[in-house]
Amino acid sequence: MRAASSDLPIRFDAVTVRGDAVIMLDRVSVQIEAGAPTVLVGPNGSGKTTFLRTAMGLIAPSAGRVTWGGAESAPPLRRAFVFQRPAMLRRSAQGNLRYALAAARVPRVRHDARIEELLALVGLDGFERRPARRLSGGEQQRLALARGLARDPDVLFLDEPTASLDPAATKAIEDIIRAIAASGIKVVMSTHDLGEAKRLAGEIVLLHRGRIVERAPAADFLGAPRTGEARAFVAGELLV
Repeated sequence: MRAASSDLPIRFDAVTVRGDAVIMLDRVSVQIEAGAPTVLVGPNGSGKTTFLRTAMGLIAPSAGRVTWGGAESAPPLRRAFVFQRPAMLRRSAQGNLRYALAAARVPRVRHDARIEELLALVGLDGFERRPARRLSGGEQQRLALARGLARDPDVLFLDEPTASLDPAATKAIEDIIRAIAASGIKVVMSTHDLGEAKRLAGEIVLLHRGRIVERAPAADFLGAPRTGEARAFVAGELLV
């Protein structure tokens, strides 16, 4: 297991994010700590992606503040973000990883061994020389996970990592996420799939209209939701 992270806890204090006259996060206060995966759920437009990007440091709050391990200005050297549709560099699989390792300031002498480790972790052994853009959607997502892990992060943000994947590719990604979490890396991810949340989450956070309306251990959220919004969401009703 990894040592306690210097970037954790990540704390939101009354964070509001506005964009184009729309409030995307509305006075959110929450603390993300080390442990099992935190899974964000909620309807489209509820603020999940904005929350992840703000926690990563890609978006600055319009009001309130975010701190990482108590620091308000923490460079994202030990945080990584995997987008829902990751862009592949026009290089081989190992070329994509070599670029990520260089960006993470990993000494060049360690690149070959680390590339081998990362490809093995995501089940892409033997894909070193494959053009990344010719990989299947599921394979590209696995390579994107490997790229995120190249910087040896304390916390890994995943924005709907299995969206549009078939069941086999989804299972492969979920297995990798479990392995990542078991290694001590904090996973914070969004999903539209309650089944996936049930399979992966230590805790579930429901966002609606930019606010956190319920946060609970996964078993409690799914089995005995406290708020009307959570009960409706678990029941498959639309939140508007």
